[in-house]
Amino acid sequence: MTLDPADQQLTLELDRAHVFHSWSAQGNLKPMVIAGGSGCTVWDFEGNEYLDFSSQLVNTNIGHQHPAVVAAIKAQADILTTVAPAHANLTRGQAAQRILDRAGSSFSKVFFTNGGADANENAMRMARLYTGRDKVLSMYRSYHGNTGAAVVATGDWRRVPNEYARGHAHFFGPFAYRSEFWATTPEEESARALHHLERVIVSEGASSIAALLIETIPGTAGVLVPPPGYLAGVRALADKFGIVLIFDEVMAGFGRTGTWFAFQALAEQEGGLVEPDLITFAKGVNSGYVPAGGVIISPAIAETFDDTVFPGGLTYSGHPLAMAAIVGTLDAMADEGIVENAAHVGRDLLAPGLAALAAKYPLIGEVRGVGVFWALDLVSDPETRAPLSAAGIGALKAALLKRGLLPFTADNRIHVVPPCIVTDAEVETALAIYDEAFAEVGAIA
Repeated sequence: MTLDPADQQLTLELDRAHVFHSWSAQGNLKPMVIAGGSGCTVWDFEGNEYLDFSSQLVNTNIGHQHPAVVAAIKAQADILTTVAPAHANLTRGQAAQRILDRAGSSFSKVFFTNGGADANENAMRMARLYTGRDKVLSMYRSYHGNTGAAVVATGDWRRVPNEYARGHAHFFGPFAYRSEFWATTPEEESARALHHLERVIVSEGASSIAALLIETIPGTAGVLVPPPGYLAGVRALADKFGIVLIFDEVMAGFGRTGTWFAFQALAEQEGGLVEPDLITFAKGVNSGYVPAGGVIISPAIAETFDDTVFPGGLTYSGHPLAMAAIVGTLDAMADEGIVENAAHVGRDLLAPGLAALAAKYPLIGEVRGVGVFWALDLVSDPETRAPLSAAGIGALKAALLKRGLLPFTADNRIHVVPPCIVTDAEVETALAIYDEAFAEVGAIA
């Protein structure tokens, strides 16, 4: 790609004149310009390069411009660029087959959507129709998307100005570092969080609850890996009360945790595979090259609609270009050992590397994660665990960008979330940059 520095200013001018940005006050925005990317690197029109340890919105699991995925999209464009969802299409069928192969034999169908939010919308709809119940329970520390019911299922601040959907209630999930339950061990946190959840179920009226919707590992809320026994306990409660269990794997799925799905990564600690009734996905299924998401459906729920119309659909459900991107992505990930690479990077590089940074810098209160899915919980006081201020996070972000690393920040955290293809050398470079940035900010914090 030939870069023209004049396009840097042109891009900013066009953006500020015509583009309305999400989750932002518009007046003083100065967005970062991205002109191109390759692998784990992006750059602007002035030639400044950045190691992308945000994976954009934690979605470019296969990295930028992977040649196999680009080629798959181009090949499909030569055959059929779009088709209505009512028709059968070979690429759509191949995409569904590959997804089901990775989810396991407990699932039989895939309903395709345009992204994660509408995947959650349709999963909740399926659960309500399957059970004949109305209410959906989800965590306060969660994000499920920015559409009518998904944003109300969301627990964080974005829910509050958007509470127009009915039938939602929330509960606290486990988070030992900032426990709501006065727990002192992971086992206590798990047991007390499960007790709390059962009390909420009973208090809300178990016979009114259609679904428990949980991120297997809450992502935007802080990469909150559940303590041992929690997922198994949630599954048991769902079974006890006849509630559909939905795992939102939009961010955690397709290699992010070093397995195809996060619930598979947690199988050992849970004493076996804990499977939901529905799985929602998007993001990493094709790294967002063409928008796609969906719901992976168990046979019991899928068969409900054999003789009953499912009252939902989207014009671009299973769009051929998106399906080709899925097939290209999942094949390349399998052929190139990309999921295994994510597991290696997490286990052998990020886990020890981030722990070493935490031992060195009191700003890092806790390190948590798995695969290429990590968060640094930053504090102004390691004793009280008071969150680092917004000014401190801003200074750290600036220090990282100055050194050529594009970070993902949320609240008082830095999320360390590179593409699953990240190399050992790139991780070592990133860890050195984090080290320098913490040294700089720690001296003034």
